[in-house]
Amino acid sequence: MQKPQPKNASENRKAELLSVEVEHVDIKSFDARPIVESMRRMSFTSRDLGRAAEIYNMMLEDKDCAIVLTLAGSTSAGGCMDLYADLIKHNMVDCIVATGASIVDMDFFEGLGFKHYQAQGEVDDRELRDLYIDRIYDTYIDEEDLQACDHTIYEIANSLEPRAYSSREFIRHMGKYLSENGKKGNSLVKLAYEHDVPIFCPAFIDSSAGFGLVKHQVNNPERHIVIDAIADFRELTDLKIHAGTTGLLMIGGGVPKNFVQDTVVCAEILGKDVDMHKYAIQITVADVRDGACSSSTLKEACSWGKVDVTYEQMVYAEAGSVIPLLASDAYHRGAWKNRKKWQLAKVLQK
Repeated sequence: MQKPQPKNASENRKAELLSVEVEHVDIKSFDARPIVESMRRMSFTSRDLGRAAEIYNMMLEDKDCAIVLTLAGSTSAGGCMDLYADLIKHNMVDCIVATGASIVDMDFFEGLGFKHYQAQGEVDDRELRDLYIDRIYDTYIDEEDLQACDHTIYEIANSLEPRAYSSREFIRHMGKYLSENGKKGNSLVKLAYEHDVPIFCPAFIDSSAGFGLVKHQVNNPERHIVIDAIADFRELTDLKIHAGTTGLLMIGGGVPKNFVQDTVVCAEILGKDVDMHKYAIQITVADVRDGACSSSTLKEACSWGKVDVTYEQMVYAEAGSVIPLLASDAYHRGAWKNRKKWQLAKVLQK
């Protein structure tokens, strides 16, 4: 999207700060198999990543396994956005559970034609606020662009029949909007819509979507939509029951991680006999010493009946530095070429 030419010193400064776009990694452009194979014979985090790559390829090769990707944190804004889109495009994930920020503030935002920018050196955050620039560590977002994203969410909400929607239903409408009006072909939200891959955001309002939906409700006090988090849990549990064998590829932790793991327990409460998640990988920098680790280690999750420990691997690393290796390794090994298309969104539309 073309930005207007700066008109004064403040706009010149803003244009200077927002001059270097974040470039998203392309897992198809390099073959990580040799380095991942070497890392399997090393120690520490390298060996952990090698084992995680082995498990992910096992998921892709298992003809009965549906794969759930969970996203928490800012790896999408930091350069992994096209990577996640390619996982959908090449049938390497079948369902997504994410934070609202990953889906709305980052992917949908870029799908509208906006960009994320690299910070160049130290800048006073008070100056950034004066210039309407939001900061994610060393990445910038134009707040005016983000408010345009909020307004688009508002317009989508206004176009829908007033009733309760799961986040999955509403995000599907976002994908439809991008398919018809978007500026970026390689958008996760757009491709998920086109490939019938459901996306869940259990804390959907904790994102840029929240502002647009609040405005929608305030301006339509008698006839407005609502996001039904209980429907999210029920639908995702239905998918676990439908799929049976499942594998988890988890970037970060928090609500998305715990939400998808809890489907096993929820199914049990509903009287359904389902297996624990057979495969599980988590990439995180969270600590274990406070009993959290962004919602427990995978071995700990086994005690709750959520994750089997036969094929699980924790990788303690900043995800943006290792997920490109894991994804490129799996892409070039090619097991995705022989996978069936689960099209789990169709299961929920019946």
